[in-house]
Amino acid sequence: MTSSDMYVALLRAINLGAKNRVPMKDLAEMFVAAGCRDVSTYIQSGNVIFNAPAALLKKLPEMISAQISARFGFQVPVIIRSSQQLARTIANNPFLQAGEPETALHVMFLADLPAAESITTLDMQRSPPDRFHVWENNIYLHHPKGVRNSKLTNAYFDAKLSTQSTARNWATVLKLAELSSR
Repeated sequence: MTSSDMYVALLRAINLGAKNRVPMKDLAEMFVAAGCRDVSTYIQSGNVIFNAPAALLKKLPEMISAQISARFGFQVPVIIRSSQQLARTIANNPFLQAGEPETALHVMFLADLPAAESITTLDMQRSPPDRFHVWENNIYLHHPKGVRNSKLTNAYFDAKLSTQSTARNWATVLKLAELSSR
């Protein structure tokens, strides 16, 4: 197996405090039962590293989301990236290239490629001093004062771009890229 076979599933808003609890062991078992191989999880916030055939990848987000809904009673988006996509995401972060501290960086992963006309409706001054940059199906976020009070939320971008998203801090993005490239 090569790293080109590896993928990362990013689930939104699970295991945040007492909300939307999904044991990682159960989550990993769902991926195995769906036909994935070499399944592992990273931290408790819904990151699954796995190998799967291309035909399964197209159905997997909906399958896993439906299983979580049936078993745990809530809906979550499941967004998948290949190890190569993660590497390109890392290489193209404009805030990192500009020398911004990694602790202030996040990536919002979008389920779909946003339409160019939708991107133009985004308010660049929505949450100063926070900044964002849309690249492919990712949004790079720079939160110099932290993410807690930012108005650059999943709900905002999902509504404006007609998609679903989930965000990870830069350290997690780097770790997921490392784990999926082995």
